[in-house]
Order: sequence, then structure tokens, then C-alpha cells
Amino acid sequence: MAYHKVNADQRAQGHSPYLDNDELQATALELEWDMEKELEEPGFDHFRLDGAVQRHLGNSQSPDLDLEPIQPSSSPKGRFQRLQEDPDYISHYTRQAPKSNRCSFFHILKVFCTALILFIFGILIGYYAHKKCPSPPMSQEPNNLHIYHEILKEIKAENIQQIYRDLLRFPREDDVDVAMKILVQWTSQGLEDVRLVNYSVLLDLPGSSSNTVTLKNSDECFYPSGQQCNRETKTLHSQDLLYSYAAYSAKGNLEAELVDIQYGTVEDLIRIQAITNVTKKIALLKLGQSPLLYKLSLLEDAGFGGVLLYVDPCDLPKTTDLADKAFMVSLNSGGDPSTPGYASIDGSYRQNRLNLTTLLVQPISALLAKKLISLPEDTVQKDRCIPLQMPATGKKIINLNIQSVTTYKTISNVIGYLKGTLFPDRYVVIGSHHNSLNTYGGQEWASSTAIITAFIQALMLKVKRGWRPDRTIVFCSWGGTSFGNIGSYEWAEDLRRVLQRNVVAYISLHNPIRGNSTLHPVASPSLQQLAAESQSFNCVEKTKCPGSNVSSVQIQGDSDYFINHLGVPATQFSYEDVRTSENSSFLSEALFPVHTTKTEELDPSFSLHETIAKLTGQVTLQIANEPVLPFNALDIALEVQNSLKVMFSESLATVLLVLFLGDEVDIPQLLAVASRLRDTAELFQSDEMRPANDPKERAPVRVRMLNDVLQSLEKSFLVHRAPPGLYRNILYRLDERTSQFSVLLEALEHCKLHQSNETIQAALSEVLNSINSAQVYFKAGLDVFETTLAGKK
Repeated sequence: MAYHKVNADQRAQGHSPYLDNDELQATALELEWDMEKELEEPGFDHFRLDGAVQRHLGNSQSPDLDLEPIQPSSSPKGRFQRLQEDPDYISHYTRQAPKSNRCSFFHILKVFCTALILFIFGILIGYYAHKKCPSPPMSQEPNNLHIYHEILKEIKAENIQQIYRDLLRFPREDDVDVAMKILVQWTSQGLEDVRLVNYSVLLDLPGSSSNTVTLKNSDECFYPSGQQCNRETKTLHSQDLLYSYAAYSAKGNLEAELVDIQYGTVEDLIRIQAITNVTKKIALLKLGQSPLLYKLSLLEDAGFGGVLLYVDPCDLPKTTDLADKAFMVSLNSGGDPSTPGYASIDGSYRQNRLNLTTLLVQPISALLAKKLISLPEDTVQKDRCIPLQMPATGKKIINLNIQSVTTYKTISNVIGYLKGTLFPDRYVVIGSHHNSLNTYGGQEWASSTAIITAFIQALMLKVKRGWRPDRTIVFCSWGGTSFGNIGSYEWAEDLRRVLQRNVVAYISLHNPIRGNSTLHPVASPSLQQLAAESQSFNCVEKTKCPGSNVSSVQIQGDSDYFINHLGVPATQFSYEDVRTSENSSFLSEALFPVHTTKTEELDPSFSLHETIAKLTGQVTLQIANEPVLPFNALDIALEVQNSLKVMFSESLATVLLVLFLGDEVDIPQLLAVASRLRDTAELFQSDEMRPANDPKERAPVRVRMLNDVLQSLEKSFLVHRAPPGLYRNILYRLDERTSQFSVLLEALEHCKLHQSNETIQAALSEVLNSINSAQVYFKAGLDVFETTLAGKK
């Protein structure tokens, strides 16, 4: 009891020893202290110890001992419970004189009767209150799936179609005007916190006249589309002609021999360099098979002066007719070129980076490519397609003229927040984009914006009825995407420290309707299971569910910064046409001029838009609401282990490693590190994630710790540097054809091209350090949990 503690303290300070011997007085005092505790119930706040007399103890000089009378605690614990919690507390009050036994008896009887009446009265009040008042709401967790269904059923194809058409009513204004109208639209749907974020950035825009390609053998001049240079054509197709260019290419004129290097692979370069000197010559290059920036870096290192870039008709789906169309590409790896690695805010230093390559790069149509290599028009036969290739005989001299203009312009991002209730400091970012590049890229920006707007509309209907997600959902419409994901890069660089700590996942809506035949889901390894489950979830009521495999491959769009600089798990759903060639990867780097009705031709009922919206919404809701983040640690370890096994099982790779490295790298040791990662991840998933997903075993503190670990799973796999066009996040592969680490594949290619082992040594060290870092991270997480659990016990 509290009394005993105070009594002991008083004895220690030299109080009267009669307290130790007077049992009757001690009993009476105990009773009085208990009565005081009863009087601390609500309604007795006026109670005071009016008869107390202050008393100095010992020789203390502390002024704190002259205390005001203690107010009765309003805490449910009571004042004397509070005394038990304060070991330094000493009573400054004398006891009242002992009362007679007769007075004590009547007082006890009075208190007992009062307590009994209050008890009966409380039971009656509780009974009727329970009968009339609804029971408190149960935990939201068991009803999460029901809530998801309620939200997603509000996403309808006709709503998306209406939003899409409303967006296309916007005149083709500049980026800021389009962004402002999207902001107004999101605000009208009920989204509370929507902001316009502007950045002044360096853009490379077409000049006043079109770039040209002149065949010196016949003195014929062509525009990039393949049409001959004349005033009538220039006036008729001015926009298409102007926007057939490579942003941030070198400018000027170059007259040189044309060299056909096909896809620009290492094998192609070795073959060409064996037969001719390529210095300052113009390469005829096919888009596809590997990232454009990587291939251009190889050509620049080899000494080429210019590049004519085209898409082989055999690599395009049969339903696509783009043979007579040139296109636009960007040579910017990401962000404002004048502020590399930091945000374009007021006061930032602007670097002079007008060109991002020494190569003069010009995209051309397949029709012009045929003319330049003097092939007949009909190279596509009924039974098969013949890839374009320059004949071995004959030399072609080309004059290439490129005139684009660099200027500073304002691009805008629209950022909207739906604040979470339990974890408002954790963000699930979902992003689409807008652009004003005339008709280049078609109306796919309106498709992605319509989908994200329809999802906002469905969410806000539920929010108005009192529901909110547990984590904050951040809706983004990015500007400047076609110039190198400038809007998303600048915003993320501006908020880098916040995003590193707070972003949980990135959900991409970049170009969601590229075709109408195949659903193509892409997800980082930790989100692959969730992406697959979401497809099943949204197919319950349909007769035919889309069958597709979720892969971790490099994707285009504004997810780039989040994946490669923040190490954030990401996913994307899109529809594509059936691919006709293994070389058709990375064709989406080209922005073709597309007529305004293309999207509605691909999806006239907007049912594909609805499917993408529901899949995207399902993934977003689960990440934003599940108590434990739905990430799979073991899948990451399995992806790493499988990638290494495939890599070292290939005979060519093994021969190269032995040839260039000898005994410097122990391959079994590298595989052993991957095996340890798998063991640790498996233990982590079984010992920590399994009980955390069980509501009966869940502890809030441990769940938060677990989510912090899950949120940072992929950060260990960011290498310091990667070749141009390749992901820094080594968990992503180049395409569906390859299952090995991209940086190791590139390093092996570099070995063959330069006969040097430095690159492969550096790449292997990066991979080894990444795997080991991830294993240590998992292990540290397990150690923290064990320590916490032991401390609680």
C-alpha cells in the first residue's frame, strides 16, 4: 500500500518511534487512507486536506519542500497510485488524530451504503446505455477486402471515358496551363490538399525549320519522315517534321559515310571495327534490344560522329503501321540537365550543358532508312518479315543537319495528398503524367490522367463517408516526362531527404494503354506476389481473367528516380500488343506522332482502362492500409540467387570470368553469400512477418519496426554507378529474355570489347557488396526484434 511506503520514509527521517508500536493507530490510519482513495472518484475534485500542517524535514534548505496542498488526481490511477510511482516523494503532512472506534464504525457504514447505492445505480445506467447505444466499431482490418470492393466498384469504364474526353477538351496550351486544369479537376473530386509545383528547367526544343538528311550520292534531301524537302511538304506537316528529333543531341552539320551497325550490340561493333575505321562516321542504328543511351555511349566511345536512328518494321506488332513516321527521343537520363543531381530551385547553380552527347543524333522513319540503303519498298512478305540491312557493296555519303534550340521553360507537377490516419508520415506515391508536345506520344497522357482521376473520384466517395487510408496516398501528375522525366526528378530531388525516409512504394501509370492484347504487369521482386494477387482479386466476377506473369524488368517513365535513387519498391500495369520480335524491347523509348483517336480505337469501351484502374487501385489500397506492408522479403533473396545461378551456369560467362579474372573472384563464395541472404530472409519472413500478420500475435511497436525494415529492403541493391540507360537497382533485369544482373552482363560485354577485366571486377564487387549489405540488414533486423522481445520478457 502507498501508506506503508510513506510510513517507511518518515521513519527514515527520524519521526516519532511510537508509530512502530501503536497497532490500533496504524489500522485506523490505513482505513483513513483508503477512504481518501474512495473520495478521489470523479465528482470529488473539491476535496482538500485542509487540516494539514506544513513541516520541514531535517535540515533541508530546499524551497521545494514548501509545497501547496496536493490536488486530487484526475487520473484513473488515483493520487496514491501516483505516489507509488514516485520513489522520491516524501509526505509533508502530519496525520490526523485517531478517531474513536464508534465514529469509525458509523463512518465505515456510511461509506459502505454510499458505495452500494452508487454500484447499483452504475449497473442500471450501464445496462440501458449498452441497450440504446450501438456497440463500438470493430477493428477495420477484417473488413479491408470489403472496403476495397466498395471503392473499386465505383471505378467504371464510362466514368473514365468521360474524364478522358473532358481532358482532351483542353486546348494544347503550355505545361503550366494543362497542370492547372488537372489541379482544378482533382480538387472538384474532393481531394483536399492539391498543389502546383513549378520548376524552371532547360529544354531542348525544335528549331524554326526541320532537320534534314541529304544523300550526297544522288543529292536528294529528305525530312526525317522520308518525304523530300520542299515547301509544300514542310507546310503540310510542319509539327510532325519539327518534332522528329532527338532532344539534347549535338547540333550542327556532319557529312560522312553511313555505316550499318544494326542494333549496335558489342558483337556488331566488333564486326564493324574489324573491317573499317568508324571515326567521325554516321551509324545507321536500330532502336531496340537494349537501352538507347547505352548503345549511344558505345558508339561515342568507338568514335562515331553521328547516328541515324530508326525502328525496323519487323520489330513492330503487325497491327501497327509506323513505317513512314519518324519520332522523337530524349537523350536525357533524368532531370534538368543544367542542375544534375540537385533541384532546379531559385538560387541553384546552372551548368552549361546544352548537349548531353557529342553525337549528332537524328530519328528517321523506316521508309527513309530503306531509301538510304537503296532497298525496294516491299521488304515485308506475306509469310515473313525481312529485317532491314545495308548491302555489303556500295558506299553511302550522308549530310546530316541538326538545328534544335535550348531554352529555359517552366514545367509543372500537380501533387495531391490524401492524409493517412495511423501512419500519415508514410507515403504511397501513385503517378501519371501530362505533356504538351503536340501530338507526339498520342493521347496516352490523357489515358493515364483519366485513370488516376477516376481512382481519386472513387476514393473520395468513401472518404466523404468517414473512411481514410492508414498511410498517406500522394497523387502526382508529372510534367516534362518526354524530355527525360524532368518533373518527377526535380520534385524528388527537392524532397529527397523526406522521401528517403517516408516513401513506401511507387505505383506507375505511365502509358497504360499501349495495345489491347496482353496485360503486362511489372513489379520489383518484393511486390511481385501482390501484383499477381491483385489480378486474381479483380477477376473474381469476370468469366475470363488475364493470364500474365509478373516480371522485374526496366520500364520507362517517372518511376525511374524512385527505383534507381530512392530504392523504392515499384509496380506498373499496362496493356500491350503481342510482340513479334525478341528485339522489340525498349521500343517505347520512341515517341511517335499518333492521331487523336488512337486510344479510343485500341479501347473503344474503355474496359481496359477500367481494368488498369482497378488493378492499380487494388495495389495502392493494400499498401496504404495493410497493418504489415505486403512486401515479400524472401522473393528478393530468391531473385538474387536465381540471377547468379543463371549467370554462372552459362558456359560463355564462366569462360570469360576464368579468362579475365583467374582466381581473383571466388564464384562459389559469391553464391554462398547469396545462399546466406536467402536463409536470413527466410528466417525473417517466418519469425517476424508471419506473427505480425496474425492479429492475435501482433504488437504495434514490433509492427512499426517490421514495416521500417520492409520499407528499406531494396535500398541495399542500389549500386553506386551503372552504365548509361541501365538501372542502378540491380534487382531489375533488362527485359524478359534475360534473367541475369544487367550490370554483370554489361561488364562481360565490356570485357569482350576492350579486352580488360577492370569493369567486370568492379561490377562483381558491386554485386557482392549489395548482396552482403542486404544480408547484414536482414540479420540486424532479426537481432533488433530478438532484443526487443527479450527486453519485454
